[in-house]
Parts: sequence; structure tokens; C-alpha cells
Amino acid sequence: MPTDATIVWFRRDLRLEDQPALHAAVQRGGAVVPVFIWDPEGESPWAPGAASRWWLGESLRALDDDLAALGSRLITRAGRSERVLPALAREVGATAVTYGKRYEPSTRVQEERVAEALRSVGAEPLAVDGGVLFPPTDVCGKSGKPYRVFTPYYNACLAHGVTDEFFPAPGVLAEPTAWPASDDLAALRPKATSAAPDYDAYWRPGAAGATAALNRFLSEASEDYAQGRDLPGEAGTSRLSPHLHFGEISPRRVWHAATARLAVGSSSGATRGLEAFRRQLVWREFSAHLLHHAPHTQEAPLREAFEAFPWRDDVTAFHAWQEGRTGYPYIDAGMRELNETGWMHNRVRMAAASFLVKHLLLPWQLGAHYFWERLVDADLANNTMGWQWTAGCGADAAPYFRIFNPITQGEKFDAEGGYVRRWVPELETAPDHYLMRPWEADPSELAFLGVVLGETYPLPVVDHRAARERALAAYASTKKA
Repeated sequence: MPTDATIVWFRRDLRLEDQPALHAAVQRGGAVVPVFIWDPEGESPWAPGAASRWWLGESLRALDDDLAALGSRLITRAGRSERVLPALAREVGATAVTYGKRYEPSTRVQEERVAEALRSVGAEPLAVDGGVLFPPTDVCGKSGKPYRVFTPYYNACLAHGVTDEFFPAPGVLAEPTAWPASDDLAALRPKATSAAPDYDAYWRPGAAGATAALNRFLSEASEDYAQGRDLPGEAGTSRLSPHLHFGEISPRRVWHAATARLAVGSSSGATRGLEAFRRQLVWREFSAHLLHHAPHTQEAPLREAFEAFPWRDDVTAFHAWQEGRTGYPYIDAGMRELNETGWMHNRVRMAAASFLVKHLLLPWQLGAHYFWERLVDADLANNTMGWQWTAGCGADAAPYFRIFNPITQGEKFDAEGGYVRRWVPELETAPDHYLMRPWEADPSELAFLGVVLGETYPLPVVDHRAARERALAAYASTKKA
């Protein structure tokens, strides 16, 4: 085999366009060997959950097809990355391994071990940025300390600017003399059961699916995004989150596409929508920034006072929340959407998370782990920040006393009830004025519509007012302590 080969270690950057690690390998000349390693131990304790494994398997197949169009292929191996990569480098005669940096605590340790192992066999580790717009160490406050409030961070990012550098997909990749063998990554495939979600009905993983999602958003939803992103019954969001998480499209490409659209915006609504969208992209960056500088927040609150919070232990209530059986239609709709599709609208995520930690007084870590297992866009930084924000114990967090009302949230953001009726079909015939609060309707009226609370649809697991008072009392005791 040639001795000038370069391995491209695909991690969470499963694309060919604007892929810095691939570009660096091509620039070195010689054969390019694309590799993916299934190494859940290297990501422990946050190895991909079931929904993420499904997406990852589909995305790898799409990437292999894209590589085949260039006369190449994706080699898949299973094992510890610091063992697999050096062995593969010797096998193919690689003198360098290029890869994209990641910023989760476990993957940073993984990179250190990989770099050391590669040097020991004479292969140069070449780490590049490409998964974020602003590497976490590039944007810090004047004192050099990390930001803990979003607005100044956002302003600093805008002042820093997003690079115009962009790497087109290569037209062809030089092949090695002989291709190494691949492992069958059967562990990625979800167990086939009658209850397994049919994610194929809702998603198209891969770079082509990411491009289609971006184009649909820019042409159909971007102008109304500022308002539409809060309406779960409408297609008002980009649904790019899983594509961005797995790196099927670069955040740089999304940013510049939105900026180009903004430059030709035809209305004030379009301007507001695209600016709001870009702001959400920077929220994603802020999450990575926080986790990088406060890695303990994976499991512990950023605000230490919350270590003493009097969380409850109620398995029955937790299961009701998981299964969408809380008796609050708006919350149940969100949890059922999650369980069936691997995704939940962000507005509903906030309400569902608030219900768990404030109405049920259950630890935010329980919710974070459940979302991790069920979300196709499960991202450690975003998931951690979102849950800590809702619980009031993270950076720039919502005050603990801000408790989402599961009734009025539904009435405000799903006013016509389309979202709830889709995911809670037991209440499909319920009148609008009772849809979010069916327990207030006359039982005979509900029975006429085929609804019997406690039988066809559950009664509320907790009273809203009582739960709110209990949550505020718990917060007051923590604050006093």
C-alpha cells in the first residue's frame, strides 16, 4: 500500500461539503481513507441513545453513498478509537489522521488519547474546527472568563464574525491500493419490536436531507419564523437540529444561507424572522461554550445552591410524564410527539420540561436522560443547557418562579387545537374551550363525545395551582438554606 495515505476520521461531521477534515486530507495529496468508528465507551456516560443510533446508522449509509459517487467508500470499525485508528494507520500506511474537534468532556479526553496513540506509530494527528461557528475558546469576556449570559455572548459573536472560508465537496478521492475491511455496526440498529418508532416516516437523514430541510425553511418558513417558531401545530421551524448535530450540514453554511436571504429580505417580517433564526444558531454555540467551560454541568447544576433542592421521588408520576398521560393535553401531546417521531417542538419542550421539574418536582437530570434516549437531535450541550435553563439552575436561566402554565401555554400557542388533536386523538372531538382543560367540562358532555376522564383519557396527575405553590415553597426553602 502507498505510504502517503491520510485517514479522515469522521466523527460528528458526516458530510462532504464544507468538511475541514476532509479538505485537509485532500490537500495533503495521496490516498484518502474515510473512516467512522463506533466507540460508545469513548463517549460514556453519554453514548448515543436509541433514537440517535437510528439516525446515525441512516446517516452513515447516506455518507457511504455520497463517497461512492466520488469513487471512494466509508470504512466502519467498532472499538476504542485510540486503538482502532493506530492499527488502521499501520494497515493502510497512513502518515496522518485528520478529524474534526468535538467539545463534550468525554470526547475531549478521547481526542487526547487518540493523538498520543497516533504519534506513537508515526501518524500525525491533525484536528480541525468545523462543527461550530465559534470554537468555545475563541469568544470570551474581556477578563478572559467565559460568558454566562447570552446577550453579551451573542453581541461578542456578532463582533467576532463568521469566517467566509468554505470548502466545496471534492470531485474525486484518491483510493488506497486495497481497501481495508469494515465491521458490521449492528449495534447501531434499534431492536425490532412492534412498538419501535417508525422514524423513516418523519425524517430523511444525510446531507441531501439536510439541504432539503434548509431550502424548505428558507423558501417557506423563514419570513414568519419570529412568530411561527412558537406554534407547534405549524411547520414554522427549520427542523435542522438533527442534521446540524450529526454534521450533515455545516453551521457555517446555514449561517451564510440565512445571511444571504436576509440581504434580499422583502419585508420587515422576513428580517425579523431571519435575525431570530440566526440568534437561535448562536444559542447552539452558547450551549457548547457553557459545556466546554463548565463540564460538570452534564449532571450537576451550574448554580450550586440547587444542590440542596428538595426533589421528589415519584416513579408513577415520572412514567405518566414519559408516556404522555399527565392529564394535561398540551404536555401529553409533546411527549407523544417525542416518543413517536424522535423530536419535540421547542416551545412544547420548554413546557414539558417545566412540568417535570416544577409541577412534579422531579430532578431535571431524569428528564435530560429521557430526552437523550428519545431525541434524534440529542445534543449534550443543548440538552444540558435546556434542562438547566428550565430548572432555573443554569446560566442565563429562567427564574425558578417562572412556571409554565400547561393550560394557558396550549391555549396561547395551539389556539385552534390542531397540535393537541393530532397527538392526543382521544380528545379530537372535544370543544375548543375545554380542549386544554377537559376536566372542567361537564362529564355528560364529554361522554356524549366519547370521552370519559380516568378511562379514555387520564385525569390530571397534579392540580396546577397546588403544584405551583408547592414548587415555589421548595424554591423558597432552597433559597433560604
